[in-house]
Amino acid sequence: MTGMVLSSMPVGEYDRRIVLLTKERGKVSAFARGARRPKSSLVAATNPFVSGDFEAFEGRDSYTIHSASIKNYFAELTSDISLVWYGYYFLEIADYFSLENNDETQRLILLYQAFRALLMEQFDPEFVRSVYEFKTLVINGEYPDVFRCGGCGREDGLEYISIEGRHVICNDCHSRLNGHPISASVLYALQYIAATPPAKLFSFKMSEAAAEEFGSLVREYYKSFVKREFKSEEFLDL
Repeated sequence: MTGMVLSSMPVGEYDRRIVLLTKERGKVSAFARGARRPKSSLVAATNPFVSGDFEAFEGRDSYTIHSASIKNYFAELTSDISLVWYGYYFLEIADYFSLENNDETQRLILLYQAFRALLMEQFDPEFVRSVYEFKTLVINGEYPDVFRCGGCGREDGLEYISIEGRHVICNDCHSRLNGHPISASVLYALQYIAATPPAKLFSFKMSEAAAEEFGSLVREYYKSFVKREFKSEEFLDL
């Protein structure tokens, strides 16, 4: 199975139980026997953030990892305290939304690309977070229609957005529909994220002012759907 380790916990004296996000089987639980022994070949392969190919035997309720071929450890990410909590936050979101025996290919690619973006100096971590959150909602089909006015269907003059209505609003319909003003650059960002595959997602930048508006809007919309507080958020919002 090709995938990434979302979480890992010790079991017994020498074993580990891990949760994998895989391309073939969605989210799966797996045991790695002896992975906590110093000389085990699975020591490094059973840590969060690790991505690669995992050979496993399927049991009744879980898998047993036999071997792993690691493609990326994301060592730079895990060694940077200013970035690692963003990484854990992304892992927690992926764990929360992913399902067993479901096609989670897009979510897996999004997670991988978000980690890469965190390591790029041109991207602010908060910007990466906002893009990741909004694309997560897109993958889940829970995003607003950012291409057409919710009142009349127009595709131009879109200057407002309704969080509650899950749509944008044109300047003609704003007098009868409630909405918040939205700048052209933020509207374009939302449209770009909605329409672009995760593999090509992190290929645009925003001004500081636009990025702040974008982040605030995404957080408000994201929180209207996701009521759960993740452990890693405590460290992100300090």
